[in-house]
Amino acid sequence: MDNEDIPSEEQVHDLEAGAEQVFLNVLVSGDEAGVRTLMGELHPADAADLLERLGADERARVVEILRSDFDSEILSELDETVRDHVVECLGVENVAAVIAGMDSDDALEVIEELDEDEQQQVLDAIPVGDRTLIEEGLSYPEDSAGRLMQREVVTIPTFWNVGETIDFLRKSADRDDGEGENELPTQFYALFVVDPSHKPVGTIPLSRILRTRRPVSVTDIMETEMKLLPVTTDQEDVAFVFRQRDLVSAPVVDDGGRLVGAVTIDDVVDVIDEEHEEDIMLLGGVKEDDLYDATLDTTRARFMWLLINLGTAILASIVIGLFDATLEQMVALAVLMPIVASMGGNAGTQSLTVAVRALAMKELTSTNAVRVIGKEALVGVFNGVLFAVLIGIVVWLWFGSVGLGVVIGLAMIVNMFVAGLAGTTIPLALDRMGIDPAVASSVFLTTLTDVVGFFVFLGLAALLLF
Repeated sequence: MDNEDIPSEEQVHDLEAGAEQVFLNVLVSGDEAGVRTLMGELHPADAADLLERLGADERARVVEILRSDFDSEILSELDETVRDHVVECLGVENVAAVIAGMDSDDALEVIEELDEDEQQQVLDAIPVGDRTLIEEGLSYPEDSAGRLMQREVVTIPTFWNVGETIDFLRKSADRDDGEGENELPTQFYALFVVDPSHKPVGTIPLSRILRTRRPVSVTDIMETEMKLLPVTTDQEDVAFVFRQRDLVSAPVVDDGGRLVGAVTIDDVVDVIDEEHEEDIMLLGGVKEDDLYDATLDTTRARFMWLLINLGTAILASIVIGLFDATLEQMVALAVLMPIVASMGGNAGTQSLTVAVRALAMKELTSTNAVRVIGKEALVGVFNGVLFAVLIGIVVWLWFGSVGLGVVIGLAMIVNMFVAGLAGTTIPLALDRMGIDPAVASSVFLTTLTDVVGFFVFLGLAALLLF
């Protein structure tokens, strides 16, 4: 292979580099055939990225051009906010036609985001068979395995051998149900062996089927140690199981233990990405879809978070006000206060990040909580001592006061100890109360480190310097 045939790093991440500007030029020129051609040449994921980057008016124009043959895979790849806009532009009948060509899990993901009235209109326009599956999926809890699973699974009885299984797969792939769809799922990774009551008793990877001789019974090669996922299992727990067991797919069962579907790795990757993105965004006080929301919606969403931060800032200011006489006697205290608060906040954020991540990964539990809390507190003390010596020397050289250096050093040790302690205990406490630690931890932590930092620093100054 020539070097010129090897894609650059930029091309690996964006194989259609420059396609956006080319597409815009074609769209502006009014060449509808060109728009269809360019969209058809893009991978559905790249086409979805392109639609997300367009303005609302341009996106609506593209959807209008593609309305009659809009690719269902593009719809499933879109960001939630952008998808809502595309669905609105498509209209009920076209949305129903698009959803009919999607896998059950992707179809459910689209429909569950619609308003109740829109849901019913779309469901009424979908064939009865697909509608029944989607309605059953909607009955499961939000963000559960029942919402995440793919209903199209391949099941075989316990009395079959490998040869019968292979013949079944080949015949099913060639057989048409009269509506243009094959009986087999478009993509699957394993076969599920079920008993007469349709309860899973084992699973067989496709690779094992292909490598085994025809006379061998499926019960001889199936894996009986399966991780069964109840339909009510939270999607975070589903992702945890896949990560722990290195699974590619897992069976989902109803309350009676009967097989109703399967979760596949592609959906789990989306869940992991979604949950991590959600935690990161919530730590900053913004929503996942903030990038694509309207200006007023973004303003409204961020306002409450900023209002809470204003309240905590006022609380810190009240603490400072308690020592106004002390500040008047030594202006240097006002200069040095932000150092104590900021170091405590930064140290606390480090502990907080570790704790929130550990909780999400199921690595921080009641059994090791005390050890982790103790470790983070000690780390805070050790770093506090090191930075106390450093800042003490700097303050002594800067202001010529040994006492002021001692005060800020002691305040640094106390605040960084509190930061390490609080950075771990706050998310743990919130998690025990059923509150997402990523949502509120940073507010409480910042308030605590500011209040403690100011109080200890100014309090010690009042006691030791005056």
